[in-house]
Amino acid sequence: MAGQAYMRQLQAHPLRTKAITSGVLAGCSDAVARRSPESPGSNSVVGDLQQLYGFAYAGPFGHFLHKLMDRFFKGKKGKETTTKKVLVEQLTASPWNNMMFMMYYGLVVEGRPFGQVKSKVKKDYASVQLTAWKFWPIVSWINYEYMPLQLRVLFHSFVASCWAVFLNLKAARSIANTKKA
Repeated sequence: MAGQAYMRQLQAHPLRTKAITSGVLAGCSDAVARRSPESPGSNSVVGDLQQLYGFAYAGPFGHFLHKLMDRFFKGKKGKETTTKKVLVEQLTASPWNNMMFMMYYGLVVEGRPFGQVKSKVKKDYASVQLTAWKFWPIVSWINYEYMPLQLRVLFHSFVASCWAVFLNLKAARSIANTKKA
């Protein structure tokens, strides 16, 4: 029943539905990470800001990216086309999205000045992107190969929320280990 209602909303209001879905899943990932015993804790403002990112940027970006990819590769099917879609996404959208997230997180979520954020991005961006290229091409492959167009943002947002929990817990462990040393 919930799945049918979601599909009706997706059909009637695709952009709005994808934006809300991305926002909710982004907020959920923060809430799950905060509940972990390894998490140093967070507050609802961080979760709200994560939701805002999902709602205002990630959902709409994914909506338009997948529509554009579908138009660009219109009528083309098969593993070779899937590979091309993954390559295009990983060489264009992935670097852009990682940069946007790092800037948003530093400026908005952490509230740091632009100069500090710029320095952190300069220092960490290559490592973040290389790590992303180890994981996200597989997700993209599954998404393009097996998900219908209207469900690609949902699938990506769900995996992104799991990925965010993983990254938050990894960061918490790193902070805890640094404090012990």
